[in-house]
Amino acid sequence: MRSNFLPFHVPCVGDEEVAEVVKVLRSGWLTTGPQVRAFEEAFARYIDVPHAVALNSCTAALHLALDSIGLAEGDEVLVPTMTFAATAEVVHYFKAHPVLVDCEPDTLNIDPLGVEKAITPRTRAIIAVHYAGHPCDLARILEISRLHQVKLIEDAAHALPASFNGRRVGNFGDLACFSFYATKTLCTGKGGMATTANSEYADNVRIMSLHGISKDAWRRYTAEGSWYYEISKPGFKYNMTDIAAAMGLVQLAKCDRMWKARKRIAELYCAGLRDIEDIVLPVERAEVEHSWHLYPIRLRLESLRVTRGQFIEMMRERNIGTSVHFIPLHLHPFYREQYRYSRQDFPNALSAYESLVSLPIYPSMSEGDVFDVIEVVRDLITSSRR
Repeated sequence: MRSNFLPFHVPCVGDEEVAEVVKVLRSGWLTTGPQVRAFEEAFARYIDVPHAVALNSCTAALHLALDSIGLAEGDEVLVPTMTFAATAEVVHYFKAHPVLVDCEPDTLNIDPLGVEKAITPRTRAIIAVHYAGHPCDLARILEISRLHQVKLIEDAAHALPASFNGRRVGNFGDLACFSFYATKTLCTGKGGMATTANSEYADNVRIMSLHGISKDAWRRYTAEGSWYYEISKPGFKYNMTDIAAAMGLVQLAKCDRMWKARKRIAELYCAGLRDIEDIVLPVERAEVEHSWHLYPIRLRLESLRVTRGQFIEMMRERNIGTSVHFIPLHLHPFYREQYRYSRQDFPNALSAYESLVSLPIYPSMSEGDVFDVIEVVRDLITSSRR
């Protein structure tokens, strides 16, 4: 048994990030400034998209993406039920309606068939979440969005640096939204990015992220700037700081290395667990490159004498941290009461949720750590069979 606890996640932050943050602290420019602009330009190059706007969260990016497409009260937005709260709650900011859609049984991504059935004349957008870092069926979802003339927004919070048919996630939809939260594949503590090929959308996101003040408002405090500014419409306080951007630039430079480390862990998990019939491992379809933000397994509870909750507690007792991604939105009180959803409305999401366990996967894990997780999972499954 391990003598120390293996956390579910540890951010991959080193001396390089510390050094760059110290430089910013000593520069005298702490909020949105030259580091943010450099981070945006580097991120746009990395994703291969014309425009990237740095923000203080992925939630902010989703909010401003919907603002950019002109979402209005009474409109509908299709959202997967298998996602975190932010994906749907931003729709409520506009007094619009999130319409939940079930997931595919294998990837747990939004089901294109469900999307097609849920579209109505009031549908303005689809928010496609790349669950765990496995890209959605973007070819089919793009086809549906174009056929019905609705916008596609990628919720790519999990998906850096995933790709679909050799092309980076983040430049398929009308806009895409990334997260740099502490647990994500690129970490700035908190933070996010909106990407788009549409210059009008990019301008709107940038202006609305800083109180609706005219473009490049941060330059007011540079030698080239002016004290004068104009407010085009009431905006928000969603801008990223140079402190966070300094971290982001370092993290972006090692993004591929961190991805290769997670991919190696995923390969070890697959090799060490694939022969266990009592669990279902995550898939990686041929046309995608998975970012491996999460490694979610599913327990075949019908063949076990323990519940998912008991399994998680047993893992903790063996010094292995785990988590669950996610509690589907339709199971939460707000969505049950507001939209009259019941547990059985989305059977794929419900079935997956009841058996999901996310295993640790992050770059600083050693092979010994991974083998410890594999050993504990194997032992607990063996001892818990009916």
